[in-house]
Amino acid sequence: MGKLVICGVDGNFGGFAAEVLRELVPADRIKVTAPTPEALAPYAAAGIETAVTNFNDPAGLVDAFQGADKVLIISMPFVGPKRRAAHRNAVDACVATNVRQVVYTSLVNATDPENPSIEKIDHAWTEAYIQATELDYVFLRNSQYAEAMITAYFGSIPMGAMANNAGDGRMAFISRKDCARAAAHVLANPYLHHLALNINGAEAMTMEQFCRHGNEATGNSLGWRALTDDEQYEVFDAMGVPRTTDGDFLEDSEAPFSSEGMVTFGEAIRLGKMAVCSLDFTAVTGRSPITVAEMFANADEYQVGARHSVDA
Repeated sequence: MGKLVICGVDGNFGGFAAEVLRELVPADRIKVTAPTPEALAPYAAAGIETAVTNFNDPAGLVDAFQGADKVLIISMPFVGPKRRAAHRNAVDACVATNVRQVVYTSLVNATDPENPSIEKIDHAWTEAYIQATELDYVFLRNSQYAEAMITAYFGSIPMGAMANNAGDGRMAFISRKDCARAAAHVLANPYLHHLALNINGAEAMTMEQFCRHGNEATGNSLGWRALTDDEQYEVFDAMGVPRTTDGDFLEDSEAPFSSEGMVTFGEAIRLGKMAVCSLDFTAVTGRSPITVAEMFANADEYQVGARHSVDA
């Protein structure tokens, strides 16, 4: 049997996916990659095969994917042509090395042409690029990470209200850990083929309902108010958040994403484009997703964390 490869174990998602995969299959079936040897050292010490890779180094990716059966491609944290080029390099390397299946972390409702999210463009492009090859695939169309909004909730307490541009739209917020868990289970499962799975949380809810869960768990009385898209941009500008992923990100920012991505994501939620709530997570993992209430009750474990991005 070929290797099950997880790319980017230096990141929050990839590191947890590798942790779960080690519970599902023997260590000699796993190979992990990261941009630096330091990030790979713990895996090498555990007897897991490693490779230093960069998605902008096609030859290095070909070397890394030799002998792989399945490869988990975690979408890059930058947006636009640079991300599409990186994804193309990874997919091309899978084709060149006769990888059987690509597992790709996409976005809920990625292929809806009326979805205004700037983020979804790259995901739709990557899905189509993979489908144009002879590769088998599973697309994991993840809902928004609850961790990002839990961090935003606590950051809003000094202001007395959480405010954003999502309106009354609904999102089935899911833990990043659950998304990574689903990816590990798909890697370990030989019976899933040519699928797009919706990896969603337990309940689709509005931001006002999200705040209520936070208040019930913490004893706070944080309110919620709606912002326009322009007002949302002004908030992020004041925080020093770059408009695009080509900008400069502040260290330890509560919002380690580009404002263009976050504002258009909020617009998509408001327009009802992100309200998908399926049972695919449970079907893949055999367990229920962690609820927003449970995450708030253990909030220290469910924060957005540092940004991990190697663009060079």
